[in-house]
Amino acid sequence: MNMAADPALQIRPVSTIDEFHEAELLQKEVWGIPDMDVVPMYHLVAAKESGGVILGAFDREEMVGFVYGFVGFERGRTVHHSHMLAVREAYRSQGLGYQLKCEQRSSILDQGIEIMTWTFDPLQSRNAFFNFRKLGVIADRYYTDLYGSDAASFLHRNGTDRLWVSWHVAGERVSRRLSGEERFEPGGKAISLVSIDASGKPSSNEPASLDEIDRLNIEIPGDISAIEIADPPLARRWRLSTRAAFMAALDARFLVEDFYVYDRAGQKIGCYVLTKNEDLRFW
Repeated sequence: MNMAADPALQIRPVSTIDEFHEAELLQKEVWGIPDMDVVPMYHLVAAKESGGVILGAFDREEMVGFVYGFVGFERGRTVHHSHMLAVREAYRSQGLGYQLKCEQRSSILDQGIEIMTWTFDPLQSRNAFFNFRKLGVIADRYYTDLYGSDAASFLHRNGTDRLWVSWHVAGERVSRRLSGEERFEPGGKAISLVSIDASGKPSSNEPASLDEIDRLNIEIPGDISAIEIADPPLARRWRLSTRAAFMAALDARFLVEDFYVYDRAGQKIGCYVLTKNEDLRFW
């Protein structure tokens, strides 16, 4: 499958032992994880043979990215859980992550699976935009330190809280997002559970009740990774503030439905949109 603008870039199933070993090496390169935390070739091969999907992005014969997921069972239905997506840094401006995800979607549709799930750090604005705005995922689950409080990767300096998202790959909403037909325009009255103040710190709002509210916002910084390096205590405040907001909202049966970014007084801000929308409820 040749989906990239550069004809030298190809996306196809990972099939040889050497290619599976390349996927091992990419995990270490992209995430800086030690050998003990690498998903090994033996596991990847077994997962693929039992219905999992592992696709590689290749620059001629060199693997420069991959996506990997396995068959799961959630809420009484067979799903595909997408566990890893990695793209080498030099290739991240070419849309390979999006193309890998779309090919993964096609693969599981061929298997008759209509729901894909995965996790991501809700403080990562770029990932949130990719997942909600471009792909059209939704979420109603939040996990505190899902992979422990002190993960090995350099990407996890601030715990491993995760949103568990669901991508209804056969749904009309997802098809409209992928085709660019559906445009989100934030509007109407909403309550912000967390907002960014003028100094870049989280400001929390705790309504007495969420029962009569239909829409919530949760703001996050545009670049939490830079804050984690420059000011770890502030990054921790962001983690705790947003954790409390997400958990309160999801407990009140709100659904994380969308995400957008904007500038306010020179600050780049990401904003989650949460709604009580029964039409978008899970299965």
